[in-house]
Amino acid sequence: MKIKTRDRILDASLALFNSIGEPNVTTLLISDEIDISPGNLYYHFKSKGDIVGEIFERYEVELLELVSVPEDAEISLEQQSFFLHMLFEAIVRYRFLYQDLVNILSRHDRLQSRFRKLLRKKEQAFRTICNSLRRQGIMTITDSELDALCQQLSLTSCYWVSYDSLSHLDNRDSVDPGRGVFQMMHLMAPYLREEERQQAEAMGMDYF
Repeated sequence: MKIKTRDRILDASLALFNSIGEPNVTTLLISDEIDISPGNLYYHFKSKGDIVGEIFERYEVELLELVSVPEDAEISLEQQSFFLHMLFEAIVRYRFLYQDLVNILSRHDRLQSRFRKLLRKKEQAFRTICNSLRRQGIMTITDSELDALCQQLSLTSCYWVSYDSLSHLDNRDSVDPGRGVFQMMHLMAPYLREEERQQAEAMGMDYF
């Protein structure tokens, strides 16, 4: 099936943003990448900001679907691990947003409130998962500890890509989502019952 020019532009832009950083990508570079004229690109997108906005919308739809965890769900450790895996896969697919987060949000201010909404949704998903584990007697945690843990999980999910990138600044494509899952599993492990703590740590090692 032939890919539409608009989708080719978005796919090429995302790859370039991830590879060399969004601030370093121009519309001319994007048009050269897929061998179309600048005028053809302009026909579909009036500016690079419009491209960034539509790519963000793709990410937004994908993430909102992922973090919409029913509050009454009974969640197992395996499901929690799978959730973290899917979350970091999505973050790595759109990693340019996180590698240049403050810079991008300051230049594309219309995305700021939408990103904050995603951040709140992620934190709520972590809270829902932890509350499910607590109801099942798998996790022992106070309300104040839960607040701090969910904030730390949200913080880690936001800034892990930037942290991980520091070890290979010459290759922005080598970010490993598994290392992020490993860290998240170990953040939760101290609050788990002994058997589940060992299970969570073993599951985390599978990602390291």
